[in-house]
Amino acid sequence: MPIEFIGIAATQETSESGAGTPPAARDGISAQTEAGCASGPVVQPAYLRELARAHEESGFDRVLVAHSSASPDGFTVADQILTHTDRLGVLLAHRPGFVAPTLAARKYATLDAFHPGRVALHVITGGDDADQARDGDFSDKPTRYRRTDDYLDVVRKEWTATEPFDHEGEFYRVKGGYSAVRPATPVPVYFGGASADAVRVGAKHADVYAFWGEPLAGIAERIREVRTAAAPHGRSPRFSVSLRPIPAATETEAWERAREILRLTKERAGEARKAFSLDHSEQRGSQRLLEYAAQGDVHDERLWTAIAKTTGAAGNSTALVGSYEQVADSLLDYVALGVSTLLIRGFAPLADARDYGTLIGLVRAARARTTSPAALEDPVVPA
Repeated sequence: MPIEFIGIAATQETSESGAGTPPAARDGISAQTEAGCASGPVVQPAYLRELARAHEESGFDRVLVAHSSASPDGFTVADQILTHTDRLGVLLAHRPGFVAPTLAARKYATLDAFHPGRVALHVITGGDDADQARDGDFSDKPTRYRRTDDYLDVVRKEWTATEPFDHEGEFYRVKGGYSAVRPATPVPVYFGGASADAVRVGAKHADVYAFWGEPLAGIAERIREVRTAAAPHGRSPRFSVSLRPIPAATETEAWERAREILRLTKERAGEARKAFSLDHSEQRGSQRLLEYAAQGDVHDERLWTAIAKTTGAAGNSTALVGSYEQVADSLLDYVALGVSTLLIRGFAPLADARDYGTLIGLVRAARARTTSPAALEDPVVPA
């Protein structure tokens, strides 16, 4: 199975030096670089285009268009990325509950019609009550997951029904639903979450189930859990791991860079949380990362948890530190477990998007060698 690489989009430039933009003038997503300061307007079209092209040139397959209650409209951002690149896809995050599922399905289908095969849906049920409330949603987390389940049932029907359909669910009722625009090929559905509710819903709907960057044993455990939950639905999802590589020419240089990123992160820790009242303490995925961080700063030779510990595991916050070859080998260790998507983003978005081309090349070359016909012949079997 080919390895898919996903980066991250941003509409606002960031810098590791200078005073930057006050937190209240940030979008809460593109400024989420821990060690960086946002600079300039929240929407900078030229910067977005440059960042998207850098990802495309480095060999990424998609970029994540993330979501928060403060961020610019993701559909507009996604369309800009797709329009100004030739093959790069988007993983467009969407929170069920704010846009009717029939309309959301048509929005994705329309975007896909203009950019065939380049659009994927990333389902964000929402683990932060405060961020949900800023958009007017005061339902609790278990309710949100039940709503997501119902929502995705309707989305699938809207994408696939060739005749008007009815739907009677806990949260949504549709009478005579029908879309004139439907994806020519299915829009992939990505889904994340570590709670029991997340696994129950995600295993039913996900084409790709996404994990944050846990140690190898933790990812193996999560894969088994999701596969078991997906089996009764006749589904066999693929798997994604999100990591923050810090590579350099040598391991020593990489750790020097990592320590500098940690220093800057400690200086600026809490700014975004204060500005947006972000609280990840109730997210099971964050809890798991902090549990690993409490066990030690480094796991599996180079999985570094210090940033997660400093930020309260605010999202994708564990790093792989080492030479380019060492980090590539560590990424391949996740692939060996059954992971086929690697979502990698750095701490200096544009520079790292360009730099990661080296990593992507190393991983794909090594993968090609191990899956070539010659490599598959006469396998070495231990005595």
